[in-house]
Amino acid sequence: MQIRERQFVLDQLALSEARLLELVDGLTPEQWSFRETPERWSIAEIVEHLILFENFILRTIATVLEAPPEPGKKSGAARKEPLVMGLANARSTKIQARESLRPVGNWPDADERIAELRNTRARTMTFAAETEADLRNHFFPHLAFGDLDCYQWLVVLAQHGARHVLQIEEIKADPLYRLLTRAAQ
Repeated sequence: MQIRERQFVLDQLALSEARLLELVDGLTPEQWSFRETPERWSIAEIVEHLILFENFILRTIATVLEAPPEPGKKSGAARKEPLVMGLANARSTKIQARESLRPVGNWPDADERIAELRNTRARTMTFAAETEADLRNHFFPHLAFGDLDCYQWLVVLAQHGARHVLQIEEIKADPLYRLLTRAAQ
């Protein structure tokens, strides 16, 4: 990974985490569990999903890096860079999470949930800061985009966090959620 790539990923991961933590700071149990509609996730479920997704991607990267490099896939992945970079703002395109990455209530306590989120992001940041692996020549498929290289997957983690930050902002803008906020004051 080039120096500028490493710094970009670290900056993006830090920004998405900081914004997320800002949005969930001081939420009441009712605010954590509020759903805009029955089929939408609550803020608690979004945070759990982020933890599950990030751990899954880190495990997958570790596994993929054990396999031989596949430089023949490099040009195909390079063409997808704009898709990866625009993932957070492409909220009109819905991507269904794999069943194993859907929230099931693993961290019902808000403090435990936030601690797990911080620990997960710290592991990602440490990996991104320290890895010397050839990330640009190891690949695995994204559900919507197809093969991405492991560097792109680190960018996806930051973009995925930012995408769900936007979702949390939508929840907090809901008039019924705002009633919960007034009631909590």
